[in-house]
Amino acid sequence: MKLIAIGDNVVDCYLDQEIYYPGGNCVNVAVNAQRNGAEQVSYIGIFGNDEKADHIKYALKQEEVDFQHARSVMGISGQPRVTLKDGDRIFIGGPKNTVQRMFKLQLIDDELDYISNFDLCHVSCYSSMESELEKLSNVIKISYDFSSRKDLDYIRSIAPYIQYAFFSAAELSEAELGAFIEELIALPFEVFALTRGSEPALFFQNGVQYEQKLNPISIVDTMGAGDSLIAGFLVNYLNGDTMPSAIEKATLSAAKTCGMYGGFGYPKKM
Repeated sequence: MKLIAIGDNVVDCYLDQEIYYPGGNCVNVAVNAQRNGAEQVSYIGIFGNDEKADHIKYALKQEEVDFQHARSVMGISGQPRVTLKDGDRIFIGGPKNTVQRMFKLQLIDDELDYISNFDLCHVSCYSSMESELEKLSNVIKISYDFSSRKDLDYIRSIAPYIQYAFFSAAELSEAELGAFIEELIALPFEVFALTRGSEPALFFQNGVQYEQKLNPISIVDTMGAGDSLIAGFLVNYLNGDTMPSAIEKATLSAAKTCGMYGGFGYPKKM
């Protein structure tokens, strides 16, 4: 399958290591789609003009993710600050005057023509792409990471444009989780999934539930594990795997990410 990711790019700044790593949901998904065997992967986003943006581009080149249609503007890259506690990443803020906050993508016809050559477009709630989803949905299927955003009015407003939806639901009680799932089943997603921290993720295909099978692993850093899970699932599912097989391969993809620092490696001194 061929995947294009459109949206956020950042560097995750690990304060205890004084090192930063390239990341952002869409960049992480793009790189991990390539690592999971996608035939072609591209990325469109807004880069700053600082050395951190240069490092993200370097990593994308090394991973053979094309970004010829990305924009570059004057300004600083997103650079959330991170600490680790028992391998789990904790975000503790970062500068607000970044290019991701100051600028927004608006896709033009030539780009939509280019995007239509792919099988799937991945977007996230951090991409500020809500106004572009209808245009995108006219030329390609869309995967969307809602992360921890569970505002039902927001979800319903963009659900008609999305085939594959992903949510982080670790903080929900069993009762809250059940009620939320009932709301999601009523929406037109082909597949939706809910990650639950250390608990097995739940996947739903046309209303049928599948549960992830977890194996014990040694965790170095959970940064990007959910993005790696998404990429592993999408590539294998769209390549024709059954739901259980795609979920199993997605789990392996996430486990590999948990064994390294950063979303997909490439450390650089701050």
